[in-house]
Amino acid sequence: MATDAKLGLEQSISLYDADEEPRGIERVRSAVNLTKEAARVISITALEAVREGALFMGVIGSRGELVNPFSHIDAAIWSEPDVPERMTETAYDYCEELTRREAGNFYHSFKYLPDLERRAIMAYYAFCRRADDIADGDYVDIFPGGSSDEPEAINYRAKIELLSTGRPVVDRSAYNDKMSQLFYYRKKLSTAYGDVTSTDPIFMAMKDTVETFGIPRQMLDDMVSGMEDDFHRNRYQTFEDLYSYCYRVASTVGLVCIEIYGYDDPRAREYAEAWGVFMQLTNILRDVAEDAERDRVYLPLDDLVRFGITEDDIKSGKELLKHPGWKPFVDEYIERCDRYREKAFKLFPLLDRSSRYSPAAMATFYQSILKKIQKSGGDVFTERIQLSKAEKMIFAAYVYVRYRFLAL
Repeated sequence: MATDAKLGLEQSISLYDADEEPRGIERVRSAVNLTKEAARVISITALEAVREGALFMGVIGSRGELVNPFSHIDAAIWSEPDVPERMTETAYDYCEELTRREAGNFYHSFKYLPDLERRAIMAYYAFCRRADDIADGDYVDIFPGGSSDEPEAINYRAKIELLSTGRPVVDRSAYNDKMSQLFYYRKKLSTAYGDVTSTDPIFMAMKDTVETFGIPRQMLDDMVSGMEDDFHRNRYQTFEDLYSYCYRVASTVGLVCIEIYGYDDPRAREYAEAWGVFMQLTNILRDVAEDAERDRVYLPLDDLVRFGITEDDIKSGKELLKHPGWKPFVDEYIERCDRYREKAFKLFPLLDRSSRYSPAAMATFYQSILKKIQKSGGDVFTERIQLSKAEKMIFAAYVYVRYRFLAL
């Protein structure tokens, strides 16, 4: 079991100190920017937008597929400072349809939010989803005029590799392609904070969301950095190492969400950070087998060693269930998850009543998944641990009544 000193360390871990000078690698990442001078630009006025309206009004194709409403525009940005409202709404429509298709559980928790918050959350989900699809999937992002062979993309990759903790853990071709795509993804992100607007519907919607809710760029940049880190690291020696990764890919999500949900109590930021860690730790345990097949071990190696578990044991699949140390390890791991879950659930009463349901539903679903894993003795190998449709409906109804109507 963790010592009191260990617990104290866990409770105080935070990736960034506001007074610290950013590390060199963060300076490289934060310097990525997109300007009119550096990209192909299209000039479009409100009148031209109306004239070409038939080309971008729909986000669903004739065969029911999701369609980029602005795909006919071969340019990275608009030259005008203001984008017609009609186009911004279409961009939000695209993000909402993407969320509905690719995140059924999240979509159903989002759809009960007030309209303004719902559209913003779905734009943010689309932003996160596409970054993950680039880093961990087969999605190829398009940036007009940009490629992995461009000098600026090559220079960015070289700097990040030099400053990273280790050499790439994926093959060189995939590394070059994906790092370059995320580099241009950062360029699109910069338009949400600059005087130009991306022609990508996700970033057009994100620009409006950022301006409406005042979301700091650092939170969005950190999430992309977490995706890049996966190309340089596939093992985590200590929990403190893993926490830094969880912060980037998950706590930043919680921190952005509460900016959209709205809060007055500053403790909400601490609890939102814990909310993200809880959900990411749950994902890591549930996906042990899938990650091992890709030569990724997110479980802290120091903790595994204490229970006599090796990397080969992790890769053995169902054979690991016979290991005498596996169940005790899982029990301790879940105890740690529960500490973050307890802090996460303190967040919801601090949010506006109209917004509580969405994060509470997600946390409750993950809590139930964790209980299933523990009840199975840590069997995350036989089948993927998930909730049935009936279970989701029951939990959703319970959470909706509790967090929308009952005093907490």
